[in-house]
Amino acid sequence: MNPSTLLAHHDEGRLWPQPASAAPGFDSAQAYQLALAVRALRVQRGEQPRGFKIGFTNRSIWPLYQVFAPIWGTVWNTTLQLCDGTGRLDLDHTCQPRLEPEVVFGLAHTPPPQADLQALFESIDWVAPGFEVVQSHLPDWKFQASDTMADSGLHARLLVGQRVPVRSVAPSAAALDALLAGMTMRLLQDSTEMARGHGALVLDSPLRALHHFMQELRACPGAPDLQAGDVITTGTWTDAFPIASGQHWTADFPVPLSALHLQLD
Repeated sequence: MNPSTLLAHHDEGRLWPQPASAAPGFDSAQAYQLALAVRALRVQRGEQPRGFKIGFTNRSIWPLYQVFAPIWGTVWNTTLQLCDGTGRLDLDHTCQPRLEPEVVFGLAHTPPPQADLQALFESIDWVAPGFEVVQSHLPDWKFQASDTMADSGLHARLLVGQRVPVRSVAPSAAALDALLAGMTMRLLQDSTEMARGHGALVLDSPLRALHHFMQELRACPGAPDLQAGDVITTGTWTDAFPIASGQHWTADFPVPLSALHLQLD
């Protein structure tokens, strides 16, 4: 699998002919270099990076997918949509799409080197509810961890809801950490509750997931650093649910966040 082949399958919503991990010795380091090569091709054709997604931060779903550590991928101007609480996403050219309710951060500036939780908090501009559409280009969502890294972190779409200035949510990293960890949200399809998710499942809190990702990103050769204006979605609070056009979903987050409503086209 080369970068051009991966990008073609992504653009067309087609399954891969074989796993990237089928190559001898293919590991996470090689997978991220392959993903960064795909990123370069997307930039070359005019797409603009808008931030990152963090995946597999919810430890409760690790046994379901046999992936036991977080991953990451790029969010694009072509995959990101902002709304005030109600939005629409199309599923065109996605591959086996599923939906994840998440907490999303927007950065005010690049976190300092070796930033602790408080320094990271001081680098955040806003926090918001989000829906990520994820996808897999391998049949039945059966893959090795390295496949998910090469597959753009499984990212397809991101809808971000009402953005709240982080300092109106909590005065410090410790307060934000505890607030998000203690939250429970409800995921509904139409009026039917499908699941409940808890912030503590996401690497103990979404803020800690962001901190872990910052360290992993900076340790990856050739990866860009976090920048002012970056949007980072921190991982699902529930299992990822298969979705189809015509459905309506709600992520009912408690205050100081708000509910996010999604119509799928």
